[in-house]
Amino acid sequence: METYSCAQRWTIAPSLAKSYCPIMSDPILVAESKEQIFLLPKMANRHGLIAGATGTGKTVTLQTLAENFSARGVPVFMADVKADLAGLSQPGGNNPKILERAKELKIDNFTGEASPVVFWDVFGEQGHPVRATISEMGPLLLGRLLELNDTQEGVLNIVFKIADENGLLLLDLKDLRSMLQYIADNADKFKTHYGNISAASAGAIQRNLLALESQGADKFFGEPALNLKLVFFFDEAHLLFAGIAPAVGQKIEQMVRLIRSKGVGVYFVSQNPLDIPDVVLGQLGNRVQHALRAFTPRDQKAVKAAAETFRQNPKLKVETVLTQLAVGEALVSMLDESGSPQIVERAKIVPPRSQVGAITADQRKEIIASSIIAGHYEKAIDRESAYEILQARTGEKAQAVGAPPVAASPAAPEGEKPSLLAEALGTATAAFQPTIGPRGGRYDSLATSMVKSAMRAASNSIGRQIARGILGGILGGSGRRR
Repeated sequence: METYSCAQRWTIAPSLAKSYCPIMSDPILVAESKEQIFLLPKMANRHGLIAGATGTGKTVTLQTLAENFSARGVPVFMADVKADLAGLSQPGGNNPKILERAKELKIDNFTGEASPVVFWDVFGEQGHPVRATISEMGPLLLGRLLELNDTQEGVLNIVFKIADENGLLLLDLKDLRSMLQYIADNADKFKTHYGNISAASAGAIQRNLLALESQGADKFFGEPALNLKLVFFFDEAHLLFAGIAPAVGQKIEQMVRLIRSKGVGVYFVSQNPLDIPDVVLGQLGNRVQHALRAFTPRDQKAVKAAAETFRQNPKLKVETVLTQLAVGEALVSMLDESGSPQIVERAKIVPPRSQVGAITADQRKEIIASSIIAGHYEKAIDRESAYEILQARTGEKAQAVGAPPVAASPAAPEGEKPSLLAEALGTATAAFQPTIGPRGGRYDSLATSMVKSAMRAASNSIGRQIARGILGGILGGSGRRR
């Protein structure tokens, strides 16, 4: 889900812009202790952490920050795993607890304000489709995604290298499958320059691609690719880092280190600071730590670890306070003008102006339909790329040797998906004419027999393949473009 910047509000919702549109440099009031605690916009790209046990107020803190970034002209992208943040699209202020907190903090003229939002969904069902190209994913992350071994990863790297050198765009899965087939068929030609390319490795990659496609990856890979620059909030960040492959973890660490030079901030929201790898945790300067539980040895370790990450306040026993915080309270430490962490303070979080919680299905549909990008990402683009070019070359080669033209496969009925296996093999068995015997009998040609055999073998293998999810790809595209 993406919120609009303040500049966009003047076009989309002028009334909101007039009533609630601070300038970029205005500090963001995050919480109040004995004094007000602000997040400085110029330090927002030093990243941040919002942590705490379930029900302690993390989502409300996230929502307060998100709507304030949006109001200052900073678009915000949020991974809303639980659909708790859609309320940003609706004015709030009617929640008794929210009103009570605003009164307690003496916030003048506190009124509900909606933030214009755009909903995104990989499958295009609950929002506009999200896509990335195969080239943007890159061979490293894609290899980890497919759980390839070292030999198979080597073949995949060769595929990308040859595609780049020959100007063959790798945009979607059929492009990659076509390149794999082309390289496997011409392995002897490439062997001297790139090394051995085994048919077994190419076949293993093809099977894993089919398994990935069966889980909906064909909807993710393609164009138009998502193109955004903004502040990222990753709610339920433990899902991002749980069981993560080392290569993906290194990519996230690299992104966190380098992306701030582009003015982009990343904020992780998680139940426990220990959910975040140390190399990433050390890069998160702005911190809001809600209450933690200390029932088990691991919980106690987490409390101690969280307490030690703050710049200590001699007036606070941080480790003790962490287990005593009420809902909506937190230990807060923001970066000062020089970029140094301020001493930690126990404070009450400022309430959001938008609705807290989910919205109805009808409200979501209305927002999607009225979006300024409605219709832009919904229609997939399939421009000429590796698949089309290699198919054309195959046809030219067949004509050159006098082979009969290959008939096109009949179109699948509307709403019915063509066979993934037939597409992966790159052929249609109906195109191979049977042999007529001397007594009128019809016999499969050699090519048809080979195809049927290959299909049986592949079918047995597909059921044994397990593909991983595609979340890491959104974060770590290699940026290859031609």
